[in-house]
Amino acid sequence: MTLQSMTGFARAAGQDERYSWVWEGRSVNAKGLDVRCRVPNGYEAVEQAIKASAGKGFKRGSITLGLSFDRLDQGKTSYRVNRDLLDQVRALRQELGDDVSQETPTIEGLLSIRGMLESVDESESEDALAARIAAMIGCGQDMLKALAVARGAEGALLAVVLDDHLKRLADLVEAARQSAAAQPETIRTRLQTMIAELVDADARLPEERLAQEAALLAGKADVREELDRLRVHIASAQDLLAEEVGVGRRLDFLCQELNREANTFCSKSADVDLTQIGLDMKATIEQFREQVQNVE
Repeated sequence: MTLQSMTGFARAAGQDERYSWVWEGRSVNAKGLDVRCRVPNGYEAVEQAIKASAGKGFKRGSITLGLSFDRLDQGKTSYRVNRDLLDQVRALRQELGDDVSQETPTIEGLLSIRGMLESVDESESEDALAARIAAMIGCGQDMLKALAVARGAEGALLAVVLDDHLKRLADLVEAARQSAAAQPETIRTRLQTMIAELVDADARLPEERLAQEAALLAGKADVREELDRLRVHIASAQDLLAEEVGVGRRLDFLCQELNREANTFCSKSADVDLTQIGLDMKATIEQFREQVQNVE
C-alpha cells in the first residue's frame, strides 16, 4: 500500500431493470474523518451501509458521497408512510410529555421528517426492492474502493515530493555541520577585531583571556546539538514515509519539532553563511509541512 492522500474523486454506476444510478465520492483535507452521504428518500439503509464502509476504509478526510438515480421504465411510483418511524415519533412524544408542546403534530411536520415517506413501485415486489438496495450498496462500495485508489495515486506522488524535501533538508544539515566547524575561529577573529577597536593598540588582551572569552562565546553559539536533533527528526520522518498508512498526524508533529530546532539554530548562528543555511532550512521545513497537510 502507498502513502494515502486525503484528496480524491471517484464515480461508479449501476442499473437494474427499472433504475440506473450513479455514486460519486469526493474527499478533501480535514483534521479528522467526516463522512457525509446523500441518498434519495426511502434508501436510508443504503446510506447507513455506505457510511459504515467509509468509516472502516478511511482514517482522515472530509468525504462527501452522493447517490442519484433515474427511472428507466414508465411504471408508476407511489409513496407510503414508514409506520415504524411514525410509531417511534409517537413514543418519543409520549415519553417527553410536558417537556414539549402539546399541540397535535401537523401532517406537514410529520412528513418533513427524513425517511417518513418511502417510495414504492406499485408493481414491484419486496424482493425486487431488496435486490436493488443490495446492488446499490455493492456499487457504492466499488466507488469507495475507487476513491481509495485515487487517494493512493495522489499519495504516491506526494511521497516523492516529501522525500525530496527531506533529502534537501538533510543536505542543508550537512552543509550547516561543515560550516559550523569554522565558527570558533570566526568568533575568535571577530572578538580580536572588537577588542582592537575598543582599546589602545599597545594595550593588548592576554592570549589566555582572549581564548577564554572566545570559548565562552563559542559555547553559546554551539549548534551541534540542534543539528543532531534535526538529523534524528529527518530519519524519523523518512521512517514514517516508509510506513505509508495513517502517518499524517505524526508527520505534522515532526514538522513542529523540525521548525523548533531550525529556529534555535538560527538564533545561535554567529556566521552569515550559517544563518543563510538556517533560513533555507526553515523554508524547506515549511514546504514540507504544507504537503504533510494532505497526508491521511
